[in-house]
Amino acid sequence: MGSLSIWHWLIVLVVVLLVFGTGKLKNMGRDLGGAIKGFKEGIKEGTDPVSAPPTQKVEDASHPAGNTIDVAAREKSGS
Repeated sequence: MGSLSIWHWLIVLVVVLLVFGTGKLKNMGRDLGGAIKGFKEGIKEGTDPVSAPPTQKVEDASHPAGNTIDVAAREKSGS
């Protein structure tokens, strides 16, 4: 059992083309290329030193917003 020669790879390629067809293979290649491009842009965007981290909104505790429930924490007395 040795490595596959060029003829083996050509036969595999022909079988794949017959099973999937050129249209599906073209779409799969386009989708894979788009995914790789998006991944590279995400990596570049994450390591970009110019971009500042997003700021978080801090609310004043004396004026609760929305439907909040105010509860008091109590210590559990041990037996």
